[in-house]
Amino acid sequence: MSDLQVLTPYDATHGEGLGDWRYLLGELVARFDTDGLAAGARLAVAVSEVADRLDHRPDVDLRPDHVVVRTRTAEVDAVTALDVELAREVSALAVGAGAVARPDLVRSLELAIDTVDADVIRPFWKAVLDAAEVAGGFLVDPGRQLPALWFQDMDPPRTDRNRVHLDLTVPHDVAEQRVTAALAAGGHLVSDRRAPAFWVLADAEGNEICVCTWQNRPDSGGGV
Repeated sequence: MSDLQVLTPYDATHGEGLGDWRYLLGELVARFDTDGLAAGARLAVAVSEVADRLDHRPDVDLRPDHVVVRTRTAEVDAVTALDVELAREVSALAVGAGAVARPDLVRSLELAIDTVDADVIRPFWKAVLDAAEVAGGFLVDPGRQLPALWFQDMDPPRTDRNRVHLDLTVPHDVAEQRVTAALAAGGHLVSDRRAPAFWVLADAEGNEICVCTWQNRPDSGGGV
């Protein structure tokens, strides 16, 4: 298998030895709870050494009580066998360090603006966020500190709903729980027509959020 062979979300989710990892927005993501900042730092250093050996560049986010690792292959903008190899080695390192995998706590956030002409407003958002434009007209933070921003066509134009909504991508095995909790907290269901790809929810004033997963999407490679 070529290290740069692109994997479907299904294969990336169900591969052997990937129980700690979840597929979110084109990357594998894992969280490992640690006994403190020093323990997390040691794990982060060990991850970096594996990454250097594999000539790979994951994102490693060190927090006081946990480490989050995100991996995708930039050359093909997708998850590949190289990411799977890295993920398995990182999981083994975490076990050795006494860190606890928490796949139920990983998540990724996007912002979306509903618009009648994305080409008109995109330059403003690109400038104010100092963002880079990538395929599909998405705007991303080169330093990967800010959520991605994308633009959704409104046809026909609407004046009865907010034009800005959040897209929260969660592990496929916690999505329904998250939706249920949001509804119990005073939200309402706008649409579940595309679930489990996404549920559209709104608060009491109509502000919307989509709870999203990789499932039932064209590139999912195996359905639910």
